[in-house]
Amino acid sequence: MVAVTSRSLIVTALLACLGPRALAENAPGITATEIKIGQNMPYSGVVSAYGILGKGHLAFIHWYNDTYGGVNGRKINLLSMDDGYNPAKSLENVREMVEEDHVAFIFGSIGTATNTAVRKYLNDHHVPQLFLASGADKWGDYRHFPWTMSWQATFRTEAQIYAKYILKHEPDAKVAILYQHDDFGKDYVTGIHDVFGDRFDARVITATYEVSDPTVDSQVLELHDSGANVLIFAGTPKFAAQAIGKVHAIGWKPMFFMDNVSIAIDSVMRPAGPEKSIGMLSSTYSKDPGDPAWAKDPGTDLYRAIVRKYIPGENPNDFNYENSWGMVLTLVQVLKQCGDDLSRENIMRQAANLHDLELPSQLPGIKINTSPTDYHPIKQMQLQRWNGKSWIRFGDLITGGGS
Repeated sequence: MVAVTSRSLIVTALLACLGPRALAENAPGITATEIKIGQNMPYSGVVSAYGILGKGHLAFIHWYNDTYGGVNGRKINLLSMDDGYNPAKSLENVREMVEEDHVAFIFGSIGTATNTAVRKYLNDHHVPQLFLASGADKWGDYRHFPWTMSWQATFRTEAQIYAKYILKHEPDAKVAILYQHDDFGKDYVTGIHDVFGDRFDARVITATYEVSDPTVDSQVLELHDSGANVLIFAGTPKFAAQAIGKVHAIGWKPMFFMDNVSIAIDSVMRPAGPEKSIGMLSSTYSKDPGDPAWAKDPGTDLYRAIVRKYIPGENPNDFNYENSWGMVLTLVQVLKQCGDDLSRENIMRQAANLHDLELPSQLPGIKINTSPTDYHPIKQMQLQRWNGKSWIRFGDLITGGGS
């Protein structure tokens, strides 16, 4: 059950983890009956649509408990707090969760700016900041921030893949990049620069938008007028749908790349007009449950059954839910590896010790690997093209290192 308070959305869920009992005195948040963890989610504000990731975490944790019977008899008490995608509120929430609620660690919080706001505090206090929901390349900085690790493939690696494809198929292209004006968007620009090198300044033009902007119409017009014949969008779903609509409305037909956080069929492609972006390119590392290609896939069938039971009335085709499933399953693996040592140090140690973990939420062949010097769990992706009804994957899995 979910209980909403004035300060947070607090959910108590059970999670199963096979292994011997952990000692209650191991770490803050660990008792004989409880493992308490925390999270920030934008349940309100300009990107509140991403709050479903937190709802998914809660549902899949509940499912795992019901199916496997608890973590050595301990409940996972997930405090999922609303930060409204406001970095100041994120830090306020995290301080409260660490200093007053005494959580063992922070799990799955969404957002580049919001996670940046709390990273130094958590590292200074040696509190794991695990599997945060942002593809910023900087989360791999194990030397300076050894307590922080994200989960998804990085934006920088994704952009590198697009740049290589552009140079192979449109070697004389003039490239326009429309990106969200924060670390999230800037990583795409960096990835393109990695590949274009000294050709970047002459071949690439950029425009930015703020999350508070009403539309990106003027930016699309500006980039169109530059004469660019390739367009890369790096932003969130609301603005992605706007960009698709405006590009189509003005009759612009560039080689169009859409960042993979904004390609859900039911929440972006169909609302924008599925016929308006035929031929658009993107990439993926997880299964899109709205894609007919997975209609008979056992893993996707299980996922749909879980959503129907634990999040009744919600749309299982939103792959944000599928990503939340993958994140929870990865967390489960870490907890399994912890055995009877649930200290913060060992939790972080095991997070950096994942080997060839394959999940039913990911594309076949995608393997999660980490080490003490590799904090990028997912490094493989596959290109895909929109045909007006679904995303059609093509080519081999591509491995990148984010730099």
